[in-house]
Amino acid sequence: MEQALPNIKGKTFTSTIVNFPPTARATPHRHGNAFVYAYVLKGEVRSRLDGEPVRTYRQGENWVEQPGAHHVLTENTSRTQPAKLLVIFISDTGDKLKVDDRPK
Repeated sequence: MEQALPNIKGKTFTSTIVNFPPTARATPHRHGNAFVYAYVLKGEVRSRLDGEPVRTYRQGENWVEQPGAHHVLTENTSRTQPAKLLVIFISDTGDKLKVDDRPK
């Protein structure tokens, strides 16, 4: 779902469900200038933002990412069960919501 925020010109609210199959891992990435809220709907996800320790989040737990944060690790810890996140972005209208790091 994507919706312009009527009381904040130039900002958009976007929500999405992210599915992680067993052992899936996301490429390191950034979310531009978006403020990000992530909530674990199912399973267990290991996550690390640059400069912070690795943390494991279980169903019902959440985290936030400040604008410009570098998300260096996101992975499903299970070898057999999927994980699912609800992710909410508050971004500049028209901005790309996820930019993967370029391979070195």
